[in-house]
Amino acid sequence: MNAIFHAPQPPNEPMVTYAPGTPERDGIREELRRQRSVSIEIPLVIGGREVRTGRLGRCVVPHEHGHVLATYHKAGPGEILQAIEAAGEAWRSWSTTPWTERVAITLRAAELISKRHRRMVNVATMLNQSKTVHQSEIDAVCELSDFLRMNTWFMQRIYQEQPENFQATWNRLEYRPLEGFVFAVTPFNFTAIGGNLSMAPALMGNTVVWKPSSTSVYSNYALMRLFEEAGLPPGVINFVPGDSREIGDAALMHPDLAGVHFTGSNKAFDHIWKTIAGSMGSYRSYPRIVGETGGKDFLVAHPSTEVQGLVTCLIRGSFEFQGQKCSANSRTYIPRSLWPQASELLRSTLAEVKTGPVEDFGNFMGAVIDEASFDNISSYIDYARNCPDCEILCGGGCDKTDGFFVQPTVVVTTDPRNRLMQEEIFGPVLTVFVYEDSEFEEILDICNSTSPYALTGAIFATDRKAILLAEDRLRHAAGNFYINDKTTGAVVGHQPFGGARASGTNDKAGSIYNLLRWVSIRTMKECFNTPRDYRYPFLSSE
Repeated sequence: MNAIFHAPQPPNEPMVTYAPGTPERDGIREELRRQRSVSIEIPLVIGGREVRTGRLGRCVVPHEHGHVLATYHKAGPGEILQAIEAAGEAWRSWSTTPWTERVAITLRAAELISKRHRRMVNVATMLNQSKTVHQSEIDAVCELSDFLRMNTWFMQRIYQEQPENFQATWNRLEYRPLEGFVFAVTPFNFTAIGGNLSMAPALMGNTVVWKPSSTSVYSNYALMRLFEEAGLPPGVINFVPGDSREIGDAALMHPDLAGVHFTGSNKAFDHIWKTIAGSMGSYRSYPRIVGETGGKDFLVAHPSTEVQGLVTCLIRGSFEFQGQKCSANSRTYIPRSLWPQASELLRSTLAEVKTGPVEDFGNFMGAVIDEASFDNISSYIDYARNCPDCEILCGGGCDKTDGFFVQPTVVVTTDPRNRLMQEEIFGPVLTVFVYEDSEFEEILDICNSTSPYALTGAIFATDRKAILLAEDRLRHAAGNFYINDKTTGAVVGHQPFGGARASGTNDKAGSIYNLLRWVSIRTMKECFNTPRDYRYPFLSSE
């Protein structure tokens, strides 16, 4: 190994359009037919072994909830302990595996996802999470490939950061993996998050116990098998779906817990934090806690805004993937002078937006993920329908007969602190407050103080003074701040993602800042001229 290896900075994975007449469109339709024609059994994967518990859950198609894609085995506390033991066994060799060998696995995984298995990963996400082919392409293929490739570049930059040296000493920094296992708890809404939250710590030399969301086991299991195909050794990542309330504490209270990599609800993250805090004194090291939770993401339009672009970004930012993004725009402030044009354009455009099965490429939206989500979103729409401060401008329809469908819904409120402007709904509901043009500065302060979250936000204006003012007043209101663009769609390597306040720890997925959380730095100093006399010059007589 007498060489200094270099991993070049990779480009972002190009998107496929799946436009009519393309072979990619035909290929996706063929893969949709194939995956819909079979129902598979999904085991746990612990130490490279398939484990079946007999405690079963189902993976269904949200837009056709009678269709079962798979049954999966659920882990219990005993299986979690087995997974932790397997992770500990694998750590002995994986933690000292040369970084070039780890990189070879992640780069091969990216190639498998973006080339040989592109259709399979795409369709697994379309069917399991009811994503359109466009949304799935962005998430399960492009973003995940970018995470896997660009994390190698970020890791290399970390390793290259070294201290100064002098003639008599050689100073070095070693970026060691954490001692113990990382507990990765991943959400349903992005297949890429499942892959990144498990693989990023592994890339840095850690071993992982991965608990996927119960509503995305099917697509996440496809990734687990791909990682193994790419050469991931047994036990480095252990795949343990199951009920959080049954298995979470078994991992969180274990003495070998080294860190938690989490995306999900505030309630779950609060429980994780409290459990770890209550177990202090039992751990080998203080566990690293990295979490991204919710958002009540905003868009503030200034009177100088160009309306067509505003409405386009409102629709895309609020309703793509049924608003089931922590970054989805769910509260908007529009000046009264623009509201007549904006409201009419919203009505007419949303009248063209179709909701239905994602196999029909004419549908802009699919179904929400499950019945619990459907019922929650419906309750907010019912609240808006009965609230004297609210009016439903568009949508409001909900139907779970065959699939969990919610129409894109726009609510107008006269109360800027209405609960629809404060609480995360995680569905296709956008609430608008119309303000007087002269109150732009006041509305910035209201926007900043209304919600506990601080994930994404946007300012729309052509007036540069207004943009500068919004940048200043909303400095802490969003970890990802957009100017004349929608609040969603952060690209790996371009816009590191994360927010603060109730939105999480802001450790910025898709950057060196997240990877730094999965290493423990050792400083080494080697002396080439060891002193041979304890006396310093100042001790000499006058």
